[in-house]
Amino acid sequence: SRVGSVSRETKETSVEVSINLDGTGICDCDTGIPFLDHMLDQLASHGLFDVRVKAKGDTHIDDHHTNEDVGLAMGTALLQALGDRKGIRRFGDFSAPLDEALVHVVLDLSGRPYLGYDLEIPTDRVGNYDTQLVEHFFQSMANTSGMTLHIRQLAGKNSHHIIEATFKAFARALRQATEYDVRRLGSIPSSKGVLSRA
Repeated sequence: SRVGSVSRETKETSVEVSINLDGTGICDCDTGIPFLDHMLDQLASHGLFDVRVKAKGDTHIDDHHTNEDVGLAMGTALLQALGDRKGIRRFGDFSAPLDEALVHVVLDLSGRPYLGYDLEIPTDRVGNYDTQLVEHFFQSMANTSGMTLHIRQLAGKNSHHIIEATFKAFARALRQATEYDVRRLGSIPSSKGVLSRA
């Protein structure tokens, strides 16, 4: 099975992450940030990944460090789980609606980190969660996984709906990209013959 597992320890946070790309959508996540846990549940459920995250951080200051380090660890675990990327589809493209919100996500498991982010979230917070941290989470994940990721908001007025549609679209695009293409017969999906983070 394609599983990645990462422990990350700093003076600010302690994070343990595992992801099984061939899972059934099980989420066991406790980051100390309830809204982030809710979004990780969307990632697991709609990506059909088994995701486990246990994090403790300096949330008495704010959620920034924990949110960032969970994203960094998630990306590293994804990198591990992908291995040499033989046989995968590599590209993912999905648009997800949630009521009035519509978000389009396109990604490439290319080994080249890039984030194109175009969300207009109308409020500073959803509950206690700082909505600026959404971009920071995906930037952290793209950086460590070596993913090219484009996120575009096509419609939406409700902050919760916009963010949740983003995580759902990301989950489905990532699921698409990590699935095996039977026509590839286990070959690496690159004309260069290699897909790596380096």
